[in-house]
Amino acid sequence: NQPSVLIQVYQGEREFARDNKPLGTFELTGIAPAPRGVPQIEVTFDIDANGIVHVSAKDKGTGKEQSMTITGGSGLPKDEIDRMVKEAEAHEAEDKKRKEEAEVRNQAEAFAYQTEKLVNDNKDKLSDEISKEVTEKVNALKEALKGDDVEKIKSAQSELMTSAQKIGQQLYAQGGAQGDNAGAAGAGAAGAAGANAGSAAKDDDVVDAEVVDDDKDDKDNK
Repeated sequence: NQPSVLIQVYQGEREFARDNKPLGTFELTGIAPAPRGVPQIEVTFDIDANGIVHVSAKDKGTGKEQSMTITGGSGLPKDEIDRMVKEAEAHEAEDKKRKEEAEVRNQAEAFAYQTEKLVNDNKDKLSDEISKEVTEKVNALKEALKGDDVEKIKSAQSELMTSAQKIGQQLYAQGGAQGDNAGAAGAGAAGAAGANAGSAAKDDDVVDAEVVDDDKDDKDNK
């Protein structure tokens, strides 16, 4: 039910926003109330020949749109660009590791959310035994997510995936009345988790953005 999303624009070569230069922010409001992962926000960046950056964000559901133009600070001298590139190269291995850890965390968070929702939506169709088992595994994954042990998070997610498959098996055994939901318990739920893999923070307010690069030739001046 998030009613708005904050669009933050950065310039640099590093994998994480906090390691780059902030250029500006704007807020897209009027997003229709919806479950986590449902709203789709399209973000478009356009850099013209003068180094002026045009950024727009549009909610595909409501058609609401906001934009901003950054006229100063986006054009960097060559030595500053070279410094940023070298800095990115120096931290490449470190940034890659951090990115992979963030992807694991976000996949796990999304999978826990989807599975918990699946159990709650089908409580009257699941046995107490299966509901209890899956709920315990969800809680174990949530507990693992409170720490920084990536292997522990992976292990907890794997155990939850195994238990979650029993939801689909039971729903299908009842005649497929909940076929669509059952699919989410197996590969579907795992796929939903993967859809959020691009996020890179522990924040629960994850926003999926589709980035359209209208001028790849100006990549070096981002």
